[in-house]
Amino acid sequence: MLEYSYLDLYLPRGTTRETARRVLTEHAEHGHWELDRLRLYPDGRRYVRLRRKILRVASTL
Repeated sequence: MLEYSYLDLYLPRGTTRETARRVLTEHAEHGHWELDRLRLYPDGRRYVRLRRKILRVASTL
């Protein structure tokens, strides 16, 4: 069964779409995060939840 770790990001309402894209791209490329959920509030705030797989390595000894 897959297990995930989650990272919640809150972007303020003044954040442009380009800046939000850049932040998410950096997390995806360098931290191996993928987008799980994005919520855009009416006042312009963004709530983003990223996830990545937790790899469990079984001992071979």
